[in-house]
Amino acid sequence: MKKISSFLLVLTLIFSACSSDDGGGGINPDSFDREGMLKNWADNIIVPAFANFSNSTQSLEDRTNAFVTDPSEANLVELRAAFETAYLDFQTVSMFEVGKAMELNFRNYLNTYPANVSNIESKIEAGDYNLTLPSSYAEQGFPALDYLLFGVAGTDAEIVSVYSSEKYKNYLMDVASRINSLTIDVNAAWQGELRDNFVSNTSSSSTGSIDVFTNDYIMYFEKFIRSGKIGYPAGAFTGDPLPQNVEAYYAGDLSKKLYIRALDNFQDFFNGKHFGSNERGKSYSQYLDYMESMKESTELSSLINSQLDLILSQAETLDTSLKSQVETNNTSMLEAFDELQKAVVLLKVDMIQALYIGIDYVDSDGD
Repeated sequence: MKKISSFLLVLTLIFSACSSDDGGGGINPDSFDREGMLKNWADNIIVPAFANFSNSTQSLEDRTNAFVTDPSEANLVELRAAFETAYLDFQTVSMFEVGKAMELNFRNYLNTYPANVSNIESKIEAGDYNLTLPSSYAEQGFPALDYLLFGVAGTDAEIVSVYSSEKYKNYLMDVASRINSLTIDVNAAWQGELRDNFVSNTSSSSTGSIDVFTNDYIMYFEKFIRSGKIGYPAGAFTGDPLPQNVEAYYAGDLSKKLYIRALDNFQDFFNGKHFGSNERGKSYSQYLDYMESMKESTELSSLINSQLDLILSQAETLDTSLKSQVETNNTSMLEAFDELQKAVVLLKVDMIQALYIGIDYVDSDGD
């Protein structure tokens, strides 16, 4: 079945590439207000999203400090709330892996899952670790906090008891502090020269801001939303469901919220929607309409939005815990993956062609 599915998917990609009507009739993509779009992206979406996330990670560090100073069930509840807020807010910035975030491997340090629990426990016991090493991706960030706040013991009272240990306190504090420290660095970069350099680089070459970011934007959807949040746990690539690979495995009901928040923000960005507002600015959607991009006699921007709407609608039907969804009815997860893949085709084949942008990454999921 897997071979047949892969073969059909290849045919779909080929057919889509051949049948897609870029439209435009020779319209020069450079004549679109590319600088205006970059300004909207930076000033109205990226910069305020990182500023908001930085506030969340500071609150997370503060609540962690309060908990390790006074481990109690009440403080654990407060810390978990700060964790959930920050993890959800991370979904609003995770797609922006450019500039300082790319330099720091920001996303890998903050959200490599599943957490390597055995390594975490070994390092806590040893009291000797270096979280700046790439080999420690799966031992820190939000997945590590997910384990430390929800999975380190069976009940809330038992979890609080674990933090009578200075070693556990130190590790928990170090993980929260590192999340905040990395976020402070990325946020500061966007408040400085990074914003100006990003906006001024209007070139339509492979090194221009739009071309570079578009590749990262589509890769984020394909690798981190489609594959990471749904495909790997559902066993879409292997045929073997792996519920332990869901995001926020220990927090239970948080996994679906993270998935939906990521989808919402991805679509909002496509439409140029300002962070925290319904106002919109120049966007991929406007760019495609300017290029008169059509597919099967329909505006490509409308097709993409319709598919993203369908994905969100299907996401709402999933269990609040994606772990539970995989374990009880994985068919719905596989259906979610199929709908996500349809969007990948629209983005990676049709939108890319319409905007005359080349793909510079290779998906290695074997699909």
